[in-house]
Amino acid sequence: MPRLTSGGPPPSRRRINRAPSPVLAHTLPWLTILLGSMIPGWLLIASAPVMPPLGFLLFIAWRQLRPGLLPIWSALPLGLFDDLFSGQPFGAAVLLWSLAAIALEFVEARVPWRNFLTEWLLAIGLIVSYIVLCLGLNNLAGAGAPVRIILPQIVISVLSYPLVGRFVAVMDRLRLTPITVLR
Repeated sequence: MPRLTSGGPPPSRRRINRAPSPVLAHTLPWLTILLGSMIPGWLLIASAPVMPPLGFLLFIAWRQLRPGLLPIWSALPLGLFDDLFSGQPFGAAVLLWSLAAIALEFVEARVPWRNFLTEWLLAIGLIVSYIVLCLGLNNLAGAGAPVRIILPQIVISVLSYPLVGRFVAVMDRLRLTPITVLR
């Protein structure tokens, strides 16, 4: 006598017709970067920059984890959105994010091996350059702040990058989680 099961198809049939959601797969990286650009202004208001530029860190992490996922031109709209929330002179993030995307693309094409150390060192270089150049652009706009004021932000940003990378890996796993296709 056949055994009756309660509810649903047998286990072998549950894996058929499962694929990641195309909407989630394409929009989750963009949404996490946009949210990351908005969060630093929500958490802490200070007279000196302390919070890491989370949108930029997420952008670097997504580009390093999945190099072909975000096109090189994605730096322009994402940087433009970041400019709206960061308080930087308008166009600063567009320029610096675009330069970072070009640098990441150049390194991706020239360095065939990838490991944690090389990617973290590249990210450190990009993060420090981004923060220092942001200060330089602010000073050109009339801020007049010394370099020592950004040292805490640089240290916090560099040390938090592995956590941001881990968060992006979790989001990537969520992005690629198969869903059941109903017919």
